[in-house]
Amino acid sequence: MTNRIASFAVALACLAMLPAGAALAADHTVTISGFAFQPAAITVAAGDTITFVNEDGAPHTATAGDGSFDTGRLNKGDSASVTVASAGAIDYTCNFHSSMKGTVTVQ
Repeated sequence: MTNRIASFAVALACLAMLPAGAALAADHTVTISGFAFQPAAITVAAGDTITFVNEDGAPHTATAGDGSFDTGRLNKGDSASVTVASAGAIDYTCNFHSSMKGTVTVQ
């Protein structure tokens, strides 16, 4: 019990050191289904992680036009996570299917 209380106290002390209003990184999911990114537009905070999950039978990628991320080839059932760092809008496409487009807005 004493170890648990000490661990909790350490965790609280670490949280207290965060700047006021600091947010912890969040995880988001974009599903690839029906040859589309769902949702096609997503807004996240800098430092957040986005996991792309391919539910299609065809292979896909999620490749940023500015080169900031690329999931590589995702076959059916595969997923890949990317972390976005800088604020701004990032347009991305599938390297195999140019009609598949999405946008990540990083705040």
